Amino acid sequence: MASTSSNSAQASSSHSWKYDVFISFRGEDTRKTFVDHLYSALVERPICVYKDDEALPRGASIGPSLFKAIEESRIAVVVFSTNYADSSWCLDELAYIMKCRDERGLIVLPIFYDVEPSEVRKQEGNVGEAFAKQEAENVTKAELWRKALSNASNIAGWESKKIANGYESKVIKEIVGKIQDRLLPLDSDVDEELVGMRERLKDLISRLEIERGGVRMVGIWGIGGSGISWITSMVWKREPNNNHN
Repeated sequence: MASTSSNSAQASSSHSWKYDVFISFRGEDTRKTFVDHLYSALVERPICVYKDDEALPRGASIGPSLFKAIEESRIAVVVFSTNYADSSWCLDELAYIMKCRDERGLIVLPIFYDVEPSEVRKQEGNVGEAFAKQEAENVTKAELWRKALSNASNIAGWESKKIANGYESKVIKEIVGKIQDRLLPLDSDVDEELVGMRERLKDLISRLEIERGGVRMVGIWGIGGSGISWITSMVWKREPNNNHN
């Protein structure tokens, strides 16, 4: 176990990331509603997001392209919905996400949208009915999918109905805030001796209200080696009009 964790951490720290977040979801349930709003809120930060209908090149082979995107992402957000397990593609995608979590240090954050974690974990209720269809048609993959569903549902995430009385805008605001908090420590090889820099960065970003647009000026003063260059580059990276890649 210790060896696996060490390898994952090493892979995570040395990887050249292309995307901050990969979103896994069932299109017919959430593409035009919850996931669309989540995607918009993330890119406004700006956070670089892979969502298949936005990022998949025309003419690309869906399987290899999506698997490569998962490998190139820091975080995978899995939106479990009623019909998620009714798609063999979603199940394959989830299995690969969990593999990358174990082998590459991918951070996995589940969102339970109108389903309970226990339904996903045990394949019960509507999730169980949906999974049963795929299980009958894909016997050889069923056990792999079942394990992926169970392991993913055991990860601490969000239950949309239990946050802010289910108001989606508030649910999404909380999720995006937590995702950004997870990304900040990964953004640079910041010297750990620069105590408190990440908190200062988050405070500065909140004061600038980058997501609201417009033009602002800010002066940053400090002695050499105090982290001025680092905090400036991090704010620049999060300005929506800059090239995030």
